[in-house]
Formats: sequence, structure tokens, C-alpha cells
Amino acid sequence: MDTARAFIAMFNAQDHRGLAGTLNYPHVRLANDRFVTVTDAEAFARRSAANEPNLINEGWHHTVLHAIDVIHSGPTKVHMSLTIHRCHEDGTVYNTFDTLWIATCDNGHWGIQFRSSYLR
Repeated sequence: MDTARAFIAMFNAQDHRGLAGTLNYPHVRLANDRFVTVTDAEAFARRSAANEPNLINEGWHHTVLHAIDVIHSGPTKVHMSLTIHRCHEDGTVYNTFDTLWIATCDNGHWGIQFRSSYLR
């Protein structure tokens, strides 16, 4: 769960390289009925930076990890169910979505390796 919290912190800071460091690779995301695989941290940081204007255009100011529950846990893998709020500067929630994340431990590094979101 620390890895998920670190992801949200880096996302809120729009620290694209830091955000990329919270992941393990290849990183897979399923959203809007399509899979996207990112092979390495550099590629993820570029994609993240390219998405920043979209966040600004939608009025995003920060993201809140509203709820996080561990579904399954083992020594090298954790499945988590999260509820995430996207908020305007005044704290108003304008988008809430559920997501399933899988964190893995790869060579001693815990990172999110799979995300399946119901982002609208």
C-alpha cells in the first residue's frame, strides 16, 4: 500500500520521473476497454508528461486516495482495490472511480505493475 500512496504523491506533484519510479515494468494499464503496455520508466515518464495538459484542461488540481483495500497478498505480489477522487483546487470532487492495482516486488523493488481503472 505504500507503493500506491507513493504513486498518488508523485502524481499530485506531477513528478513524471518520480511517478515512473513507483512502477515495475513492463507496466500494463487497462482503461477505456484497451490495454496499454509501457516497457520502461523513460517511456512512462514521457507519456505522463504528455498527459499533464489534459489534466489541467479538465480542471484537475489533485487526486485523493479515498479508499484502499488489499484483496490478496503474498511475498512478491499484492492485489489492491482502490477508490480514487480527482479534485478541483477548492477540494471539490469532480470524478470518482474504482481501480484494481497489482503491485509486484521485482529484484527488491516494489512497484505497481498492473492497473485496471474505471476512469470516466
